[in-house]
Amino acid sequence: MIRILLVDDQAIVRQGWAMRFALEPDIVVVGEAGDGREAVALAGALRPDVVLMDVEMPVMDGITALEALRGLPVAAIVMSIHDNAEVRERARKAGARAFIGKQEPFEALLAAIRSI
Repeated sequence: MIRILLVDDQAIVRQGWAMRFALEPDIVVVGEAGDGREAVALAGALRPDVVLMDVEMPVMDGITALEALRGLPVAAIVMSIHDNAEVRERARKAGARAFIGKQEPFEALLAAIRSI
């Protein structure tokens, strides 16, 4: 079972992901966070296998949160509407194992999660 922490400042986005992941037999959502600071705290407490992280969030952005997660045994996948070379490179340098544009099909996200 792949344990996922969902991180996005939009509750409706987190709810949509959670509903979709509930249909997958090998994935379980173990927590949700609305900003990077909350994500770092929950990742330490819940020990998910994968953190699905948005980039633009209040309090602490996703890139800064990824840097704070270094050292934890968790794989990070960044999802963002800002899908360009600069954001992808920042995410990679911060430790993201994959980057999925929010406009990409959900199957691309599932493939990235399962390949990690």
